[in-house]
Order: sequence, then structure tokens, then C-alpha cells
Amino acid sequence: MKSYINTYFNSFKGFSKEIWVLTLITYINRTGAMVMPFLTSYLNENFSFNFTEIGWMMASIGFGSLFGNWIGGKLTDRIGFYTVMLCSLLLTGFGIIAIMFLYDFTEVCIGLFIITAIADMYKPAMYVAVLNFSKKDNRTRALTLVRLAANLGIISGPVLAGLLIQKNNYDLLFWIDGISCLVAISVFMLLIDESKFYQARKKVYRNRAAKLLIKEKISTDTNYILFLFASFLTAFLFFQLFTTIPLYNSQKLNLTQLQIGLILSLNGLIIFLFEMPMIGFLEKKNIESTKIILLGSVFMASGFLCILFSKSIVILIISIALITAGQILLFSFSNIFALSRAIKGKEGQYMAHYAMSFSAAQILSPKISFTIIDHFSYFSNWLFMVIIGLIGIWMYYKLDKNIRIESHNKDLKKVNIS
Repeated sequence: MKSYINTYFNSFKGFSKEIWVLTLITYINRTGAMVMPFLTSYLNENFSFNFTEIGWMMASIGFGSLFGNWIGGKLTDRIGFYTVMLCSLLLTGFGIIAIMFLYDFTEVCIGLFIITAIADMYKPAMYVAVLNFSKKDNRTRALTLVRLAANLGIISGPVLAGLLIQKNNYDLLFWIDGISCLVAISVFMLLIDESKFYQARKKVYRNRAAKLLIKEKISTDTNYILFLFASFLTAFLFFQLFTTIPLYNSQKLNLTQLQIGLILSLNGLIIFLFEMPMIGFLEKKNIESTKIILLGSVFMASGFLCILFSKSIVILIISIALITAGQILLFSFSNIFALSRAIKGKEGQYMAHYAMSFSAAQILSPKISFTIIDHFSYFSNWLFMVIIGLIGIWMYYKLDKNIRIESHNKDLKKVNIS
């Protein structure tokens, strides 16, 4: 036990001040983002929008996320992560507060699209910031640390929001959400020195060879395109954890809301206790990221295979544990693979496309699943998820094979040149 505790705390060592600041502002931002989990209730209870209208509003959020990631990646490569992150946080802060004053269906849809687009510009910029402020030997852990802060914020934010909603004070949620963005800006401006990034950026653009590389398009990197499709499929599975699985637990397994909450909290608990030590261990082993991603996809698909035959809470807990293990391996090392493929000067666009694969999955996963459940059954939905998982495994296997061939060819070229 003592050995594990030492390993756990050692996995948090070796980061620069800037990485810790990015972690802090991500936690502040995610904790403050307490509006989204209760947005459907707010729209239904305060304005009596029907579920069809709310469905379109949620779709507006998804499309806003797609656009925001795309434009955020382009702007990051043009003007730098510092400016994009500041503008995103500032405008998001005021935008969230402004949503309180929208009442019409069309106004709310447009408002949610715009505010989500602005908010998600932050993601590719944040990835590039981590790239610039981390070292090669701790980059995977740095990305994992920031993602861990986001997860902790997502857990703690709704708890505070739930206390406020009990007093029927939805307006306060919007104010706290907006102010948290402004607090994050203040911390960012006080503690982050952007000059380090811009010095490195100037060196890249002075390099003539780098200028030629920047002209290349992401579409020419066929392995990265394959990776994006595989990421979409695994994200498609992941979003089931918070959409169809809780409903299945209630309707088919007859679990109480407390039991459902405890089972879902198992996901966060496993991540909190084991993600950083596990990533630290794997980082030291220097295993190819594609092999770890492939293993993660196997865990993810296995989790849904368990749900397919789940008749008890024990099997359900095992399935959640498997899905969480897959989540840890997949998302931590997918980030680092995406960054490793990025051309110098186009990191923002590469990370934007990666984030967009998640945005697309967030739009389609619940819509397709609820349609299958409505017309067929939960069993049909879980079977469909297993098939999706198997296709994802095949894609990651193909990617790993392609990367090994690519690496071998590069080694042969070096030998021939020498």
C-alpha cells in the first residue's frame, strides 16, 4: 500500500509551472460549467419547451462544438494558443450569462451554437499549450493531468449546482459559470508567460523546410484519417456511459437513482485512483502509443459485451470497470498520438480534428442509440455497440500495423542515406 501511495504521488512530479496553471484553470472552468448538465431541466421547467425542441437545442450544442474546434484549431496555428484561450474564456464568460436573457426557441438554438463554438475553441489551443510547456518524457502524463482536472471539475460542479437548484435558483448557475471563466482568465494572465511559446514559434517559421511542411494538408496523412475514424467510433461507445446506460439501469435492472449514481461514480473513482500511476508506468515502458490504444479499444468493446449479457449489478460493475480501463488507455494515448502526427505549425488543426471526432460522436451516439432502443430493444443497441467496438478494434489494429510499416520504411531510408 505504501509503495502504491509513493508511486501515485510520484506520477504527479516533474511538470513545469505552466502545466500546473493549465491544470488549475481547466479545473476552475470545468467546475464552473454547471449549466450544461441541468440545461435540459432548465429549458423544460422554466420555458416549457417540449422534448423535440430541447433535442434540437442539444443538437445546436453539438454542431457548435464541431465548428468551435475547427475554427479554434485554425486560429491557434495563426495567432497562437495564448490569444485563443484568453478570447475563448472571456467571451464564454459573458456568453453564458447572456443565455439567461434568451427566451425564444430560435434565439436559444442560435445562442447555444455560438456560445459552444466559442467555448470549444479552447480545446485545440489547450492541447497545443500542453505540447509547448511539457517535455517529451512527461507529455502523456501532462495531457492526462489536465484531463483529470477536467473530470474532477465535471464531478464537483454538478454537486454545487444541485444544491443551488434545490433553492430554484437557476440564474445563479449562469452567473457562477460565467464568473468562473473570468477567474480562469485572471489566473492564466497572471501566471502564464506566452513569450516562451512565441520564441519557439519564430524558430519554426524561420525554418524553410518547416514552411514547406506547413503547406501540407491533414487529408494527405492517411494514417491520421484512419485514426480519426477509429476515435469517432470509440467516442461513440464512450458517450453511452452517460446517455443510454443510466436509463437501462433504471428501466431494465430496476436500480434506484442512488445505485445508478454510485455505479457511474465508479468511473470517476477508478480514474482518480489509477489513471496517473498507470500512465506514468506505461510512459516509462516506451510502448508504442498505437499498441496501447489498441488494447484500450479491446477493453472498451469488452465492457459492452458484458452489458449485452448483464442480468445483475455485479456484471454491470465489471462492464463499467472495463469501459473505464479502455477510456484511460484510449484517451490518454490518443492525445499523444495526435500530437505526434502533427506537422510543425499545424498542431492546432490536428488537435482540432481530433476533438471534432468526439463532437461528432456526441451528436450521433445518443440519437442513434435512442432510435434503436425505441424501435427495437436495449439488447439490439448493445449488440450494435459491440459491432461498433469490433470495427474500432480492427481500425486500431490496422493503424498499428501501418505505423510499424511506416517506421520500418523510415529506418531503411536512414540506412540508405548513411
